[in-house]
This record gives sequence, C-alpha cells and structure tokens, in this order.
Amino acid sequence: MEAVEETEEVEQTPEDAISLDISDSLDVEIDESRDGASVTSHELYFDWSSIDTSHLPSSYKTNSWQEEELLQLADHFFQQYTHLCPERKPLFIHPLNECGVQKFVSTTVRPTLLPYPDMYYWSGCASFVCDYLIMEPLKCPITPPSSLYSPTTILKYQRGNCFDFTVLLCSLLIGAGYDAYCVHGYATLEMCSLDQTQELCPRLRKPPEVPEEEDPNKYRIKYPLEPQSKFELQQKAKKEKETEPEQEEETEEEEEEVVMEVGKPKRDPLHGLRVHAWVLVLSGKRKVPETFFINPFTGNPHSTMDECFLGIESIWNHRNYWVNMQDCRKGCKDLSFDLSDPFCWEIMFSESNEPSQLAPGSAKEDTDEMQEKEETDMRFEMPLSWVDRIRVSCREYENPFSQGKKVVLYDKAKLEKWAAYANGDGLVERLTVYADSDRTEELEVKEWFKHREDLLYMREVNKQTQLITDHFRPGHPLLLKAHSYTSLEPETGHTVEFYHTARVDGLWKRFEDATEMTEYFVGREDFLHTRHTDFDEREKKTEKAGSTADANPRPIVQIKEYFHRNPEKPADEDIEERIFMVIDDIIQLTYHLELHDTIASQVVFCRVIGREKREDEIFLSRENTVKYQPWSSEKHKNMLHLYDLLWELREEQKELKQQVRDSEAEMLNILMVRKEEEANIKLSVSMYSTAKRGQEHEATELEEDQRSSQGSLEDKDQHIGGEVESLTHHTATNSTM
Repeated sequence: MEAVEETEEVEQTPEDAISLDISDSLDVEIDESRDGASVTSHELYFDWSSIDTSHLPSSYKTNSWQEEELLQLADHFFQQYTHLCPERKPLFIHPLNECGVQKFVSTTVRPTLLPYPDMYYWSGCASFVCDYLIMEPLKCPITPPSSLYSPTTILKYQRGNCFDFTVLLCSLLIGAGYDAYCVHGYATLEMCSLDQTQELCPRLRKPPEVPEEEDPNKYRIKYPLEPQSKFELQQKAKKEKETEPEQEEETEEEEEEVVMEVGKPKRDPLHGLRVHAWVLVLSGKRKVPETFFINPFTGNPHSTMDECFLGIESIWNHRNYWVNMQDCRKGCKDLSFDLSDPFCWEIMFSESNEPSQLAPGSAKEDTDEMQEKEETDMRFEMPLSWVDRIRVSCREYENPFSQGKKVVLYDKAKLEKWAAYANGDGLVERLTVYADSDRTEELEVKEWFKHREDLLYMREVNKQTQLITDHFRPGHPLLLKAHSYTSLEPETGHTVEFYHTARVDGLWKRFEDATEMTEYFVGREDFLHTRHTDFDEREKKTEKAGSTADANPRPIVQIKEYFHRNPEKPADEDIEERIFMVIDDIIQLTYHLELHDTIASQVVFCRVIGREKREDEIFLSRENTVKYQPWSSEKHKNMLHLYDLLWELREEQKELKQQVRDSEAEMLNILMVRKEEEANIKLSVSMYSTAKRGQEHEATELEEDQRSSQGSLEDKDQHIGGEVESLTHHTATNSTM
C-alpha cells in the first residue's frame, strides 16, 4: 500500500538486496506450500493507488507550521542517530500518508474512545481491530513501509499491514485510558505472516490446574512391596546405560524422519530480520498489573518474555518517540521498559518538567541558572493529530467481518466466526477439531450461538459417536441447562441437566433410554440423591399403529433409591438404599453404617408363595420377612413396627410409580418442545443492537406503508363502488317514473 516503491530503500546496501532476494523466494515457497495462510490472493493485490483522496480534509494534504517544525526536528534527530549508530537500521519516523505528504508517526496516532462498552477494555479493542481489518503483508519483509496511512482510511477500506493495525489499535487503547505505545521491531515468520497453524487454538487451552488437596490417609500404614534384589537392579541399570547411546542415535534419526514427514516449517533464513509492528501496554494506568504486548493481527496478549518477539527498534505514542538503546541479541527478554531511563531509551523530545531540588538558602543565588535551564529544557509541544476523528457506526461495529465471516486455521483445528444475526440460527462461532494436521478427519465440532429465544448458547457434536450436547443459559421455560442426545426421538438415549435451584424437587440430571431411567437430585430434605428405574419391553399385543407412549406405557420392573446420611437419625434407622421390585413384589431396605460397622442392617419384605396379591391387604409373617439385625434399637425386632413400615412402603411405592410416569411425560414434553424450537428458530433483538433495531424499524415502517397504501386503495374502491350504486339507483328510479 506504499505510495513510493521500495526499490530505493532495498538498494541502499548489497546485504539488503541479497536478503531481499532470499526473502522473495522464501515467501513464494511459503505461499505455495502452506495452506494456513490467512490472506487470499484477491486480498493481497488491493490497488491502493486507486483510492479516492479528494474528499479528505486539508490536514491530510498539507502540513501546518508546527508540523513543519516537527519534521525539521525529526530530521535533525535522524541525522544524529545515523551518525552515532551507523550499524543500526533506519528509523521509522516520518513516512508518507495516503496523500503523499510526510507526517511524523506520533501525529498519526489519534486517541479515540468509541461509544461501545467492549471498547473500554483492551480485549474489546484488540478483538475489534483483528476482526474488522484484513491483514496485508509488508512488500519487503525486512524493511518498514515507506508510507503510513491514517486510521480513518484503514477503517474505510478494512485492510492494512502490521503498522496500520498497530496505529489504529494504539489510538483506541490510548483513548480508553491505557498507557499504550506503537512498537517497531522484529518478530518470527509465523507472527509476521499470521500463520497460526502450529499453535493451539485458544478455545482448546485448558485452564490452570488447581493444586490437589492433601491425601487425608497419607499417614496410614504403608505395607512393604515385594522384596527385590539390589544386585539385580544394579545389573539392569548398567545394561540400560550401555544401550542408551544406541537408542538415542536411533531416536534422533527417527525424530528427523518424523519432522520431514510431518512437514514442519524449516528454519527461516531471515530469522531476526523480519520487520513487525505491535502494541506495548505499560503497567500502571487502568490498573494494568504487568507490562505486556498485544499482537494486532490476532488480538492476543503476550508476555514481554515471549520468544516470538526478537527485538525492538523504537516505540512511540501520541506525545513522543523513543529509540531502544538496549541489546536485543536475546530478543525482548532482558529489555527494561522504564522509558525515563536515558541509558535504555533515547527520547526525541525532552519531557523533564521536574521542579528544582535546590536548598532554600541557595535559591536566590542560582535564579539565573534556573531560568537558563528552564529555557533549554522546555518541553516541546507535540502538534495535534492530523487524522480526522475515528468513527465506527453501530452497523460496522456489530458486523466487523468484511468477507461475511473470518476463518482462522490452528494446529489440528479450524475456527470460524460470524457477526451477530448473520445466520438465521444465531450461529456466531464454530470450532472444528481434527485428528490430523491436514484437517481431513473431524473429531469434534463446537458451535456458539447468540440472541436465541430458546437460550441455546453452545452445541457440541462428537463426530465419532454422533452425540450432540446442547447448552442453555438460565431462564429456559423447562429449566434446561444441558441436553445430550443422538436423536430427538423418544427413548433413544437422552441426558438432560436442569438448573436444580429453580426446581421444587431438586432434580439436576436425568438419563433415559428404552430400558432404564436414572435421576440425580441435590439438596432434598429427605436426603434422596439418586433414583434408578428399570423398564421391561412393551406388550406387543396391545401395540397399535399410531399409538403413543402414554397409551402404552413401559412396565416398571424395579425402582431403586439411594439416600445420603441423615445425621439426626441413628444409622440403623436411616435408610441408605431401598429397592422396590414391582413385578416380583419384593421390597428391600438397606440402612447406613455406623463408623465402626462393616455389615449394614437389612430388611426384605417378600411375597408369600401360593397367596394371591391384593392391593388392600398386607400379609406379614416370619416367612415373608427376612431381617439382618445388628441394630441397637428394638424397633425392628417388633412385628407391629415392621407391619406399619410395610404399609408405608406400599403407599410410597404407588407414589413412586406415579413419579416415574410423570418423569416419562416430562421427557416427552421436553423432546416435543426442543423439536419445535429447532424447527422454528427465533432470534431476540438486543436493546443494545441499534443496527438490528433500525432494520426492524425500517421493516415495520415499510409494512405500515404497504398497509396504508392497501387501505387507501380499498377506500377508493369502496368510494367508486358507492358512486356506481347510487348512479344505478338514480337511473332505475328515473325509468320507473
């Protein structure tokens, strides 16, 4: 996008010409071999010389007297720098703008705070810049560009190189109150070319591990292992040492072969020479705890110790310009970012406005010297930015992708992004995980949604098992939190999670398939935490075509319930597990254990063999009651107590069967609602989405205009019809007369 050709800069030294030839051939090979390039062919060859600059303000086309004076001072500083540091590369200090006029780089920075909540934070500014602009590589990878366009022009055409990205991002960060600076330096090939195919996708990065708690049984007795001979262990270690060199040679050869097979990028011949620009954010302002870098191409933060950054030539903001005087042979690891240190950073314009620290007695004697110092150290006032005010409309902010969507390739992953309301189903992001580096075999797909009325915000699809998991935000009418399934048909295997705090029964998870159903509870007063139900197959005789599951329910085989320990009850009276074998008419109770017990107390109520079952009758005898009694209490030894207990269990069994039927009906209702929601997806309009509300307002106005025009036409038709009727009536009366 430079207005002046780069040949003049490249031909300054023969070393630069040689390195440029190498870089050109290398870049051609990279473009042909790598499919991870983020810039397509039609995006690379944008003709910047054809842009219209006639409408730009006069500040773009001319320099004020302050800017002319600033350029003279910059030239003087540049000459001194080249004289004192002849081995250093030329500074990027006063490039041409889009109108071919020299402008000092600090005046190109235009601090702006955009009126959007996300743009008040560095992460929102960085994500907007990297999403809104299309990356263009530098024409010459080892020299900075000869031109630097204004952020307004860059925003208009939505494309630029690393310096354009950096100046725009720095303008937004300074406007938001950050102590941000533009950096001219050197970086790796992957960072300069926006190649992320060797990096792990940020969506796949695991959160930091929480330190494990100490084992409560670490002081228990550890029994010795099987005895081993020390002599045999020593002989085995000697053999391993002898075979280690041979194995190392073999492994090195294998690693080289693997590297050649995988096709990892070779060593870059221009390593350390590739020019790049990024943003430096110093700690202090906006409560930034630690100084860090921002890569404008990706919007990701980086530590100043990151090995991808290989050196810094200079930095600048809207007030001043600093040249790095530190050694960068180890990259940016050992650099100090104390800009007030003259040994580390050479400042262009003095900023020393500190008051004199003289003693009170010598103040009168040295008044003349103080005046002379104030005159010589007077701070230079940087002229205002020549760039027009940076404006981003609501429509542009909410639809940042110029190509409709953005695709980023990572190591064994692909990330796609869309603007809100770009897709009818609310899809805004999709991550595809692959099994290989060539991205041919899909393993998993994750999708993120926005503004859906059914409150679905994420969907995970396992391509190996075809298992789909939907995640919902709080507020769904059915209190859904997650739903895992392979099909929305009933009894095909569904796992549903609920927001249990909003439910009366405390249910947080339910699994159901054709043969069983398991429910998990939290925070119940009766300490119930799990209920498991087994079903039998439906009777084929009663099945009819078109009959529903409600008309032909599955027979219940047994119901198991598990309870937590109730500390208010004795262990031998607190039930831990109860099983209702409905078909066999058996009820089994298992009680909790005391601290030093090993076998739990049990009661089993069986059906008497040869006696018909009656619902209104309970037959209790020693034959159909099996007990194991290590109890301390006398309750379970009393037959009257067992008789009352059996009556209660019979009634609870009826209630449990009804609860199971209710759970089945709830699952059918959930599947029916989810089918309807997926068939008719509706998106809600956010109160902050001014562009979308403007579109809906225009649509409603258009509908109202159409209705009003149709109504006026109908009124005209009725008026004409009334005139015709009156005319016919008049002619008819005249004919009768």
